[in-house]
Amino acid sequence: MLAFISHPVCLLHDMGEGHSEQPARIKVIEEAVKNSRIISELEFYEAPFATRKELIRVHDKNYVEEIFQIAPEKGIISLDPDTWMNPYTLNAALRAAGALIMAVDLVMKKEVRAAFCNVRPPGHHAEKNRAMGFCFFNNVAVGVAHALEHHHLKRIAIIDFDVHHGNGTENIFQEDERVLLCSSFQHPFYPYSGTDNKHPNILSLPLPAGTNSKLFRDKVTEKWLPALKNFKPEMIFFSAGFDAHASDPLANLFLLEEDYAWITREIKNIAEEFAEGRMVSTLEGGYNLDALAKSALAHIEAMLK
Repeated sequence: MLAFISHPVCLLHDMGEGHSEQPARIKVIEEAVKNSRIISELEFYEAPFATRKELIRVHDKNYVEEIFQIAPEKGIISLDPDTWMNPYTLNAALRAAGALIMAVDLVMKKEVRAAFCNVRPPGHHAEKNRAMGFCFFNNVAVGVAHALEHHHLKRIAIIDFDVHHGNGTENIFQEDERVLLCSSFQHPFYPYSGTDNKHPNILSLPLPAGTNSKLFRDKVTEKWLPALKNFKPEMIFFSAGFDAHASDPLANLFLLEEDYAWITREIKNIAEEFAEGRMVSTLEGGYNLDALAKSALAHIEAMLK
């Protein structure tokens, strides 16, 4: 079984009409899985709140308190040109981070084989003390820290295939040798980072505009798979952004849903060899709703097969 974790409040976080990071993103994924052949292999869960203690494992305490303090009771406020809060945003962000806590616990207790967190706001741009790029708390980082500190794992890998560099995740874990971050992204492109980190646990894969399936698969096979096998992770997380899809309006890579299935299968093989199959995935980007639904479904199916 695979845990499918979400919460209704994630639909209520709304950054305004026309914003790319819209509530419909998680709605179309849920509809896709409920109408699919894998529905009988899913267990549906509502995400809990992440606690302050869980958040400050990866974020500065003052930053966490600031987000609580500025959360509006009405209207909408801007944290940067792309990142806005409405009265539901804080609770949605807490549930999104809490989903990763639940996912880790379910997988570690072997109640499910793997987990997918269908949540928003996303998280991989959120740094230790900075919200940006639609992100408030770094969801995947919260989950990884929980696995390290609460479950005492010693080696965890993060696979971030979002089209944008996961600068927040890198900022949080770049000096933590227990974490291997494998991050692919279009370059040069927002947030214009990721190519100059010399830490050995950061494996960046900058991809030029126009990158197709073959180049992506060749690079992953050459750069990531040997490093992951050498690292021998005890658990693997996905920052699953689907905005490198050829149909996505915000970027210029040309991946297809079959590529998301392929990389998931490749990573699953490593998880089964070294990590007892333990995998947790959380939604990041993906802004063409049809491509997002198909790609996320392909990813989830590949986690199960």
